[in-house]
Amino acid sequence: MRVLVACEFSGIVREAFRKRGHDAWSCDILPTEIPGQSIQDDVLKHLDDGWDLMIAHPECTYLAISGARWFHLRGRKKNQEEAIAFFMKMVKAPIEKICVENPICIMSTKYRKPDQIIQPWMFGHGETKATCLWLKNLPRLQPTNIVDGREHRIHMMPPSKYRKRERSRTFQGIAEAMAQQWGST
Repeated sequence: MRVLVACEFSGIVREAFRKRGHDAWSCDILPTEIPGQSIQDDVLKHLDDGWDLMIAHPECTYLAISGARWFHLRGRKKNQEEAIAFFMKMVKAPIEKICVENPICIMSTKYRKPDQIIQPWMFGHGETKATCLWLKNLPRLQPTNIVDGREHRIHMMPPSKYRKRERSRTFQGIAEAMAQQWGST
């Protein structure tokens, strides 16, 4: 299966699919952290490249409810409109199977409610990070390893130059569940 992992610099999801024999590529404007099949470019230029499945991680800065208190600031409205338009291009891409993920965000009202909300603790990580999944022709992810512990590490991450990048990483257990469950659909 040809898999596009849109807006992924880490390579975590891409590599989970590659380990299962798929022709998986990540695409991001940032260079990939894990060398491999990566396209460093605007993903919108590559949506028509014959993918069977896309897992998209559009930037959440101007969508996430956690940042809503800043939306009134000058320039934020335009940025939010652009983020919504980008999200919708991911949802409407000409690809048969699609998952678009984001935290709890305004897309629940601007588009529709997500098909599923998952947590890292459902996939072997004792942390919280509510992640919404909007699905097209994909089943809901089934938990693979429910663990104790509800650490709020991501939410409590201190400000830093790399905070945004660190908060955006997909947990390994979630990536492996996607590859295992969606790679065989």
